Amino acid sequence: METIIENISNAFLQTSWLERFSVLCGIIQVLLSKNNKVSNYFFGIMGIVSGMYVLFGAKLYAEIALNMYYLIMSIYGWWYWTHNIAARQQPISTCSAKDWRVVASISILGFGLLYLILEHVTDSDVPAWDAWVSATAWAGMWLLAKRKLENWILLNISNLFAIPLLIHKELYLFAALTTFLFVVAIFGYFNWRKLMVTSKQER
Repeated sequence: METIIENISNAFLQTSWLERFSVLCGIIQVLLSKNNKVSNYFFGIMGIVSGMYVLFGAKLYAEIALNMYYLIMSIYGWWYWTHNIAARQQPISTCSAKDWRVVASISILGFGLLYLILEHVTDSDVPAWDAWVSATAWAGMWLLAKRKLENWILLNISNLFAIPLLIHKELYLFAALTTFLFVVAIFGYFNWRKLMVTSKQER
């Protein structure tokens, strides 16, 4: 445990200001998401874009491609929450059977597609692991845009697998961030559930 903490500390000292900025934006984004604030997307987009510059410098081109999806979903989510009248009036709700079918489709098809790309196009040594983390996060982000309570569950499934993956890759700073996001997502779930109950009582 002490070795991991020491590695995290050393990793932080060795990171660039851009990487620190990306991590900071990620922290702000999830805290705003927890409180159901649309501004979470603004910080999410800044974190993603700055993070892609960091990944480009590290020549992690496959990871840049994966982050493009997060960027597209963040822009979509921001538009959906701010420019769609129905979305502005849409309260937090739970997933319907149709929503779960979409989640399953995103997770399964996304996993299959990413696995094939990572296995046959890149030099990834953990294609299945990496693909699963991304596919479940994709499904979670779709639910977040739809203001579905279960988005936190999908995002934490992704986080649960991402933490050991990042440690395996010796990306200790991002592993620490993901651990933080995992804890915040737990609080986010219960906070959203409370907001959902309150909204139903007011109607």
